[in-house]
Amino acid sequence: MTDVTQYDSPLPPAKAEIPADLPPHRLSVVVPLYNEEDNVDPLLARIHLALDGYPYPWEVVIVDDGSSDNTVPNLEKAAARLGPHVRIVALMRNFKQTAAMQAGLDAARGDVIVTMDGDLQNDPIDIPRMVGRLLREDLDLVAGWRKNRKDGMILRKIPSKIANRLIARITGVKLQDYGCSLKAFRATAIKNVRLYGEMHRFIPAWLATVTTPRKIAQEVVTHHARMFGESKYGISRTFRVILDLIFVYFFMRFRTRPGHFFGGIGLGLGALGMLILTYLTGLKLFTGASIGTRPMFFGGFFFVIAGIQMVTTGVLAELLTRVYFESGQSQAYVARETSPLDDGQGWHSAKV
Repeated sequence: MTDVTQYDSPLPPAKAEIPADLPPHRLSVVVPLYNEEDNVDPLLARIHLALDGYPYPWEVVIVDDGSSDNTVPNLEKAAARLGPHVRIVALMRNFKQTAAMQAGLDAARGDVIVTMDGDLQNDPIDIPRMVGRLLREDLDLVAGWRKNRKDGMILRKIPSKIANRLIARITGVKLQDYGCSLKAFRATAIKNVRLYGEMHRFIPAWLATVTTPRKIAQEVVTHHARMFGESKYGISRTFRVILDLIFVYFFMRFRTRPGHFFGGIGLGLGALGMLILTYLTGLKLFTGASIGTRPMFFGGFFFVIAGIQMVTTGVLAELLTRVYFESGQSQAYVARETSPLDDGQGWHSAKV
């Protein structure tokens, strides 16, 4: 087993509890990092504390998201010390968390993939329990729920609680904590979802586009206050969440039929415009009233033109959808090249 006693962990003492009835599988732990130089050694020590006695092969995929501090040198030293099961994916620049997470998912080789933050607020001790539930209950996702969250009330807890309720109501995926990065996935499910933009906040909703919400569950997990480094999030992300949520709503319901969305609006506007113009035409024919300078006249023409534009937009969106589904998808990140691994290389295996 790996000697992790050499590290001073800032987290409370904990004992790894690995379920005895785990079905055979391979586990990949994906951790995006950005400017977390002080957290590298404690993070890897905690992961090894949680998984060193794991009965099946596992690996850690650390994605450096273009850090400007000593995160990469610290990672390279730790990987050389711990072994080839600690794999590093270094992005060329800072592509943000969603792209870094997608890079880690692409590099992961396990049948089960666990994602988590690298700031020591997520505790790897919870990983075996979450994986056990995922496999025993035949789920595609077990999402962490930070029930006893160690964050500020005004800037983090209240906005997060409002966002979680709004997301759950709109997406139909009933979770208490969408923002927790500690999640356990079945690889066959999560690898059918491509992440870009800032989609990492809505992974359960995106996953619901390829699996049923019945295969998604949540598990209470440990949450620690940040001890090293600085948070990469602020109150401004609340506004981005609202914009992203509008896109998620559209994508979940109209991804394969955007013409229905735009066409429906266009038909409604066009019908309203035609109704107004028909009324004004009748008024002109039967009463001789002057209609050329009425605001209603210009409004009717505006609604008709807007309706035609929306229907046209729907047609173009349908064409783009066909191109999207029939062509290859580009990646949202660029990583430095690494030597490919054989299937039997780079795994931490239990000693027997």
